[in-house]
Amino acid sequence: MTRSAPDVPELVEAARSGSHRAVARLITLVENASPQLRPAMKALAPYAGHARLIGLTGSPGVGKSTTTSALVAAFRSRDLRVGVLAVDPSSPFSGGALLGDRIRLSDHALDPGVYVRSMATRGHLGGLSWAAPQALRVLDAAGCDVILIETVGVGQSEVEIAGLADTTVVLLAPGMGDGVQAAKAGILEVGDVFVVNKADRDGADATVRELRQMLTLGAAPSAGEWRAPVEKLVAASGTGLPEVLDALDKHWSWLSSSGELSARRTRRASDEILALALGELRSRMGTLEDHALLSSLASSVVSGDTDPYTASDELVASVS
Repeated sequence: MTRSAPDVPELVEAARSGSHRAVARLITLVENASPQLRPAMKALAPYAGHARLIGLTGSPGVGKSTTTSALVAAFRSRDLRVGVLAVDPSSPFSGGALLGDRIRLSDHALDPGVYVRSMATRGHLGGLSWAAPQALRVLDAAGCDVILIETVGVGQSEVEIAGLADTTVVLLAPGMGDGVQAAKAGILEVGDVFVVNKADRDGADATVRELRQMLTLGAAPSAGEWRAPVEKLVAASGTGLPEVLDALDKHWSWLSSSGELSARRTRRASDEILALALGELRSRMGTLEDHALLSSLASSVVSGDTDPYTASDELVASVS
């Protein structure tokens, strides 16, 4: 039996009223690139732009999920609605989220003020899912005050989170070579707040010193610029959590007072528009592979009767 198309205005209204089911269905529209996605995004647009977006990234094993859970509890104690977008590796069989962070965040499963969603990368590089920006808009418009974005373990190219979050938290842990990895992956440049988790382990102080030293190697921040702090945390027990929250609050205040918040969000919107436009162009260009003119133009290039640039212009003009 074919399922009928969802009533978008009804879904949006239900999501705005706090229905987790409606939020889930809207994000499913995003992940499936549904034909209903465009009207859904249009309907959600007036309600988005209010949530505080905090990204958490770091190597596998540093305790991202435990830290996320601790932050959820802290923000809920302030009576804030919290959304969590946990991006997992994809199953090679189903394409779904392989780890399922909803299990690791089960302490908040029955809290109506918390919405947790696992999303699969589906092969997308950068530590995020390609659908993450639109999913964040759903959570934002649904009334979340704070949205925590937990990425896949960071590697050489997985620093997209900096372009998606208002505040990027880079998590490291002692004894994992994370200091070297931080410099290697380039995440020193993307972090707004650095957190050395599992700080009750040997080597935590050394990791903090190493990080602070690395952060001084670049150009010194000019007056009024943000200087990224390095905080210690034991997320499992909450030790150090007040200091981490204080650092996050100070960065939020700086973003708002300096004008950087508006600048970051404008860059984010520009990137999203460009990505969607390029995706649409690629989908249109895909039809050119079977275009009858392509074979003829290719033969002309091989014979030297024309050049690839002229041939390309002619092919594009034929479908414009």
